Amino acid sequence: MIASLRGVCVEIENETAMIDVGGVGYEVFASASTLGELQNHLKKTVQISIYTHVREDQLTLFGFFSKVEKSLFLSLLKVNGIGPKVALNILSGAGYERIYEFIENGDAKALSSLPRVGKKTAEQIVLTLKGQLVRVDSADGSKAASGKNTLLQQQLTFALVNLGFKSSLVENFVTNLPADVNFEEGVRRGLAQLSQS
Repeated sequence: MIASLRGVCVEIENETAMIDVGGVGYEVFASASTLGELQNHLKKTVQISIYTHVREDQLTLFGFFSKVEKSLFLSLLKVNGIGPKVALNILSGAGYERIYEFIENGDAKALSSLPRVGKKTAEQIVLTLKGQLVRVDSADGSKAASGKNTLLQQQLTFALVNLGFKSSLVENFVTNLPADVNFEEGVRRGLAQLSQS
């Protein structure tokens, strides 16, 4: 099984990145957060953790820039009815900290608002994972909040650049967003403001 890849990130599309390892291009599916990180390292050498999903008719690679994200991804795979693609969509819908809070608070309604998560799946996530996840953040609340905000900024930057806005304008917009804005609200504000630029 492929556990990690080290190579040059040569291309990023909607859900995937291509990592060139010694002349071989590997297509890697990744969350918005990881794709945002890879966007910052385009044409540079990167190392990412890999989950290899094998079926009779295909072999698919899923990549993660952080061990925290991979850990949550693997936990989601334990939930009945959740496959790798759905788990990745959940990770793209909210940062680790928010997903952790939804699960630990038993907030199935919030979980069901994430991409491709219905009411029954959300309830199953809570039933399977509540109390099972390891909280990964700093003892210093301000640092934890800062990390979460950085993750959100990366997700928003990637999403808005992919919608066709110039990266310089997007970065300026994202940097000046209030800290309490979530992903959905950030995208809405970005579309409204950047469309006028």
